[in-house]
Amino acid sequence: MAKQFLIRRDTSSWTMQVWLSFGLALISCAIGVWNMPSESLDRAFLAVGFFFCLFASFTLAKTIRDNRDDKVDTGPWVIMVWVGFFIAIALTAWGLFRMQIGQWEKGYMVVSWLYLVSSVFTVAKTVRDKHEADLIESGGSIAENTVPQPTSRIQG
Repeated sequence: MAKQFLIRRDTSSWTMQVWLSFGLALISCAIGVWNMPSESLDRAFLAVGFFFCLFASFTLAKTIRDNRDDKVDTGPWVIMVWVGFFIAIALTAWGLFRMQIGQWEKGYMVVSWLYLVSSVFTVAKTVRDKHEADLIESGGSIAENTVPQPTSRIQG
């Protein structure tokens, strides 16, 4: 008897909520940076810090998910991803707390920043779950599509 798999997909309302939440996190960060009562250099630093956290979070989410069943990335790559994520968080936190702005402005920026990081992981999971469900439904294997295959070399 062939194995049958139950494919559980996210509902359309969940997917919409995830993307809407991610968009709101981006907008709240942009509004906070744009309206922050501070020097232009501070606003630029914070914008770069938010982008650094955004991309480091996406990279970390992908690395964790790619390596959950089999180790497909090298040890140095995994270490670099984790170190990059922690540096992004630490530098952004350091920049936020040294800025000469009011407490409520700092609070707004911290909450919108953490909202952004949190929503990145949720978006990454939602996108990956959909991709894996599509692969299973099409008859493909998740392992075939996520693990890099060795290339042949011509020896001469």
